[in-house]
Amino acid sequence: MKRTLLLSLTLLASACGPRYGMRVPDSLVKKLPYETRIELLESENDLALAIDRVDEADNEVNRARENIRRAKSRQEAAEDEEDRAPDASSREVAQLAIAESESRVEFLRAHQRLNVGLREVEKLSLRCAFAKFELARLTAARKAKVQGSERLEVKEYEEQVSECEAAVKEERAALAEDTKEAQTAKEAWETKKAALAKKTFDARASPYVENL
Repeated sequence: MKRTLLLSLTLLASACGPRYGMRVPDSLVKKLPYETRIELLESENDLALAIDRVDEADNEVNRARENIRRAKSRQEAAEDEEDRAPDASSREVAQLAIAESESRVEFLRAHQRLNVGLREVEKLSLRCAFAKFELARLTAARKAKVQGSERLEVKEYEEQVSECEAAVKEERAALAEDTKEAQTAKEAWETKKAALAKKTFDARASPYVENL
């Protein structure tokens, strides 16, 4: 196992606490023969992928935060353009730009609420991957008849995995409303964006219209 994954496991074990954090003692795993350790590679890879998904969810939250900051700056710029508009046509374009930027900010905020919820789901999924990894470690230890492994109940580790996966399913279902709100906000923004693009001739060439 790579050193980075070992470090992540250590941090995860300390962070999990009692919730889906039941572990197999390392002293038992150290007694596994090499060929049995190889059987744990799939579970280790699944755990590494779960860690990557949490990292990506964190990155998505950070990207959305930056997009919100930029969108708010664009909104302020559009408001300034309205104040400086020399004629009615320029004022109309500025007002459309304000409406588009306000709608953009609303969409990004709704999307960020969904991002945060998805990040929590990925964090819980990581704990499930950890629970599966511990079940695999116990199964390997029992298979190799490592002394002491018989005192650990496989059923309890299986229940830990089942309960965690059920919790993930429940949390994903709870995001349905946030998903709907983000989609509705996106459609509203795209309508305002299209109106602004039409007024400024071409969405691809317009200096007022910016895609995410």
